Amino acid sequence: MAVTYTFDVFSSLDGFGAAGGDWTGYWGKQGPELLAHRLALYGEEQRMVFGARTYRLFAQMLAASTEESDVRDPWVTRMRNMPATVVSTTLEAPVDWPDAKVVSGDAVEVVARLKEESNVPLRSHGSLSMNRALMAAGLVDRVQVTLFPVITGRSGLDRVFQGAADFDLELIEQRTLDGNIQELVYRPALHV
Repeated sequence: MAVTYTFDVFSSLDGFGAAGGDWTGYWGKQGPELLAHRLALYGEEQRMVFGARTYRLFAQMLAASTEESDVRDPWVTRMRNMPATVVSTTLEAPVDWPDAKVVSGDAVEVVARLKEESNVPLRSHGSLSMNRALMAAGLVDRVQVTLFPVITGRSGLDRVFQGAADFDLELIEQRTLDGNIQELVYRPALHV
């Protein structure tokens, strides 16, 4: 039986996954509700799945952070300590992640196999290009978008769905966190 795969992503209102300039992590909009909710999400047993670029960004960001920085919020620490699969044709084990294994190959094939073999749900935070390919292949069961109340038109980086196929989305969950952050969870279906 195949397990659920969730593509978990942060986004600005205009569809960017990050921003340059003087923006900080979470675009400076995080509050106690968001942080507690993220900690609870990552308290559930699951396996993380990352592409090589996102793994490298997380590893570099965590290595350069201090215990007091936003980077080391408790949910991020919990995520880092979860079992993880890094899909890469360029990385080699061992990697600087406590319980990660590197699997070489096509992400679609790797994740299809993981969905069949895993006994826990799969979750990917970020890994935009990998997750766009997985969505096109019909392997993403849930798209969880945490929408921050900002527009980063000039400084936006990493368009979340740029180059993605067309999808119909069925809203299956929604919540407001800290009064102005929206979390929207959709079931995607390739638009035909």
